Amino acid sequence: MNESIVKTDVAAATNGNGAFVPTEKLKIARLVTNEQRMAEERDLQKVESSIAGGYRGPRGYLRLFQISRVIVMLSLYLYLDQLDVHRKRQVAHKKERLDKATRLTRMAVYGEKLYSVRLWFLHQFLELLRVFIIGREKNKLANQEKQAVWLKEKLIKLGPTFIKIGQSMGTRADLLPLPFVKELGELVDSVPPFPNDVAFARIEHELGLKINEVYAEFDLEPVAAASLGQVYRARLHSGEEVAVKVQRPNLDAMIKGDIVILKRVAAFAERFPQLNENADWTGMLREFDETVHEEMNYADEGRNAEQFRENFKNWDNIHVPKIYWKATTSKVLTMEFIHGVKVTDLEAQGRQNISPAKVNRLLIKTYLKQLLEDGFFHADPHPGNLLVMTDGRLAFFDFGMVGRISPELQSKMIDAFFHVVAKDPAGIADDLIALDFLKPGTSPATVKPVVERMFEFHFDLKLKDINFKELTYDLADVMYDYPFRLPSNFTYIMRALMTLEGIGIITDPEFNFFETAKPYAKEFMLRREGNDFRKMFVNKLMGRDEGGKIDWDRTWKLAKMAFKTVLNTGN
Repeated sequence: MNESIVKTDVAAATNGNGAFVPTEKLKIARLVTNEQRMAEERDLQKVESSIAGGYRGPRGYLRLFQISRVIVMLSLYLYLDQLDVHRKRQVAHKKERLDKATRLTRMAVYGEKLYSVRLWFLHQFLELLRVFIIGREKNKLANQEKQAVWLKEKLIKLGPTFIKIGQSMGTRADLLPLPFVKELGELVDSVPPFPNDVAFARIEHELGLKINEVYAEFDLEPVAAASLGQVYRARLHSGEEVAVKVQRPNLDAMIKGDIVILKRVAAFAERFPQLNENADWTGMLREFDETVHEEMNYADEGRNAEQFRENFKNWDNIHVPKIYWKATTSKVLTMEFIHGVKVTDLEAQGRQNISPAKVNRLLIKTYLKQLLEDGFFHADPHPGNLLVMTDGRLAFFDFGMVGRISPELQSKMIDAFFHVVAKDPAGIADDLIALDFLKPGTSPATVKPVVERMFEFHFDLKLKDINFKELTYDLADVMYDYPFRLPSNFTYIMRALMTLEGIGIITDPEFNFFETAKPYAKEFMLRREGNDFRKMFVNKLMGRDEGGKIDWDRTWKLAKMAFKTVLNTGN
């Protein structure tokens, strides 16, 4: 029987024989002397130093060219895709210049006439370029899909840094057309494993002990490999079966080197505001730099796992692998090995008499708790990071990517849910504005009707017929064509929710995100809002004002919702 193995990032693997290699045999197989180990470390340090310096010499120029080519082509593509918008703006600017020139001299007017001719030729050239690169309206979508595939393949070829950037861009509907969002949303790590000798040397260097001093048994080959590291199966001397996650030895230096190059490219792109208009490369780079370094720290990942376990300590049907801190550092993570099957493996769950639909509902309920109650959530819930154990428990893995939600943001999200339940498009449009979905300087009056019309269409459907991903993609089109942006604090939330719906559709053909989430969201919302109201009411009775003003309209809506919930439960 195949066993699912704990994996790193998005990689998933199974092992058929379940055999371990005693570390004494591993030691003999390697025949690594102290001198060789020191030589390995020196070689690795040289590589890291070279990469951290920004890829010096010919190698650096080649890397710079490869990265610049992808960014320039993407920027040009985005500019041409929005050419009509840019042309309209330039024509309006031309008119303003001509108006000013008429108030000056005749020569100024002639100068503006010449400028108009140059602008006309530029527009004709750009129109031809758009037809050549993007195509005409009838085949625009097909060409966008091809360009999206090209971008994904180039990012994979550029390596770990750009695979991670691509995964982040897959949630940025405000920066990219819909086909790009869809294609990058499916981007997975595609990186070959690094040599075992390098991995073993890294483990011993990080832990300060030989492998056979820490582990009684250790697999010779990794069970999974991805952009940030790879995972081996092992057994401790105390008998526990564990997964050992080892970071790529030159990862930090490689990412630093790539970021050095990207900063240079971004600085250069800022000289051309028109090419940089639809994509804030500097802002994206800053956001990526922060999140990828959080994900690279395995000690932080272990602490995130323990916080998640504490939040679900009263949930018997949720399991988080135990972290073995004596064998864990920032670059090596040793955790409990879990036997189970993927949440999307319906046949395996059926053989164990486990209902995939129930597992899916449990998963949705955990995320509503994470988002609406805990304010701390697992940000990468793809099938490789979720296992269904033999006893039906749901196990979460890989806490390198987590999100945090402030109480203020949670309150705004609850307001939005009120408007979703009430089918209030105008309220949802207000929520998007309150949640900072508009670009700075944009008048809400210009986009509010568009959002209202979009949600009115979906609210005409029955709740069970509303598809969260379709609604999100409709919103993505609006965000790209209008002055919307996705706030950074929503990047992980949107990614997690869309991934959850994808899992739900696989595990339950009748699955609908809103229909499934509605009762659980009401439960969490009533509990949270009820506690807030009780606190404010007591403060009013005691003459304290720190509880704030009681919103009686909101309270009445909560009471009606609670009454309906009780009636539905009774039925």
